[in-house]
Amino acid sequence: MEASRICVLGAGSWGTALAILLAQQGRTCTLWAHNAKHLQQLANDRSNERYLTGVIFPDSLNLETDLQQAISNVDIILISVPSHAFRATLKLIKPNLQGNQQIAWASKGLESESHKLLSQILIEELGDKVPFAVLSGPTFAKEVAVGLPTAITVASTDDGFAKKLADRLHTDTFRAYTCHDIIGVQIGGAVKNALAIAAGIADGLGFGANTRAALITRGLAEMSRLGHTLNAEPTTFMGLAGLGDLVLTCTDDQSRNRRFGKALAAGNTPEQAFSDIGQVVEGALTAKVVHEFAAELRVDMPICEQVYRVIYEGLPAKQAVTGLLERRQKAE
Repeated sequence: MEASRICVLGAGSWGTALAILLAQQGRTCTLWAHNAKHLQQLANDRSNERYLTGVIFPDSLNLETDLQQAISNVDIILISVPSHAFRATLKLIKPNLQGNQQIAWASKGLESESHKLLSQILIEELGDKVPFAVLSGPTFAKEVAVGLPTAITVASTDDGFAKKLADRLHTDTFRAYTCHDIIGVQIGGAVKNALAIAAGIADGLGFGANTRAALITRGLAEMSRLGHTLNAEPTTFMGLAGLGDLVLTCTDDQSRNRRFGKALAAGNTPEQAFSDIGQVVEGALTAKVVHEFAAELRVDMPICEQVYRVIYEGLPAKQAVTGLLERRQKAE
């Protein structure tokens, strides 16, 4: 069977890594980015030296500056842009969508103003007839790009599309599991970014492995509480898109969110930390959205609340951790 034709929108580290993965074994994949100058540099270098230094593109990876051309005659459009650009990207592709095309995304986050899941945004912009899926799980872009063993979750209410996308992603070193819980997978992918900032703060303050383990465990409880309120499946948070992604991003400095937390612990302002990292830190915006969303839904999320206060209210990092420890004692 001929492999599904696919286009990746977004040439950051993760979008580029996915495009490289999808172009392996001679299978054609097209990569598009809104910044034509950046994409031309990628075409000249046949690599993304800014984000994935030294990883050479397969010959079957095509680069396209024209969006209409990029998405024409493909079966699957895979969006990998920062979550704040998700709605705008849907608006860009909507006029040129063909009737049989399917949409997937690897973006992680919630919409800032509305607190909506990306799946809700997609339905608002494209209607409820377009088959869609979300990719999430413990994945660092560089490790995927160089072919280190990785597993992710592909969530969709359309079983056929989930299997089709999982099959297209499959390689000898990349395994995709399917599930139906699009809500839980999206909550896990968003909230873990804010929790990784908390883990970075704690490690930056030198609080040790005990503290890190406690933050991960109690952070998982916060994630699960929010998911329960939104009718997610509890088992999702014990899988790749929940615990797996949370452990990954809280424990390794490839995580921009964890590095951001460590920078805050060292006394840097958020603006200084953003500048030093030089890429989007999804957890910083997510912390604000989750804080507001949790208050709206009356869900107790104290770790995310403290992260919000450090970033947006200037609360000293050490005081934030102390505030968590001084909370009223209760049953686990």
